[in-house]
Amino acid sequence: MTSPLVAEGAAMTAFRSVMLRVHQAAERSGSKPERVRVVAVSKTKPVTLIQQLYDAGHRYFGENYVQEIIEKAPQLPQDVEWHFIGHLQSNKVKTLLGGVPNLAMVQSVDNQKVANHLDRMVSTLGRNPLKVLVQVNTSGEESKSGIDPSNCVELAKHVKLSCPNLVYSGLMTIGMPDYTSTPQNFQTLSNCRTEVCKALEMPEEECELSMGMSGDFELALIRE
Repeated sequence: MTSPLVAEGAAMTAFRSVMLRVHQAAERSGSKPERVRVVAVSKTKPVTLIQQLYDAGHRYFGENYVQEIIEKAPQLPQDVEWHFIGHLQSNKVKTLLGGVPNLAMVQSVDNQKVANHLDRMVSTLGRNPLKVLVQVNTSGEESKSGIDPSNCVELAKHVKLSCPNLVYSGLMTIGMPDYTSTPQNFQTLSNCRTEVCKALEMPEEECELSMGMSGDFELALIRE
């Protein structure tokens, strides 16, 4: 049996290893390490472990499920910047926004209906404008959420021009689980950014790309 202290110590070691790899990969790709934001996805992890990373100085955490984030957020400091990265149903928008006042971003907007619900609820709750990313299904998997790359410009335009309470901040994708096609996935997302920025007449550096997990973020940084 593993004690909680041993488990948490191992988690901190793994986290420091990831941060070092991020720094090295950014330098290899010609990017500035400080431009890379690492979101620690804490699904199924206990609040005590999140608190430990927080105490070490990390502030960006992500959750996949509404119920989990609304349970954890109130137990942690208010300056945590929460990112919701899972599939969001329209009927869960009020619960999410009402339960997490320090929600910094929704990374998984994949249709106009969800965007509209978020926009209205931000206004209803009197929140500051909410940052959102448009999720793109770059791998073509039917089981995966996200808009088809051919429709990313249309959805990004809708968010930026028709949702005054949302801040269009970029694009997100999730690569193949076995990492076999992630170079293509990431390149597709980068191509989408070029198209979106041209259509919206915005600088590419203002359009964030959220891509890469613990097993493939080096590839993501190269493609970024």
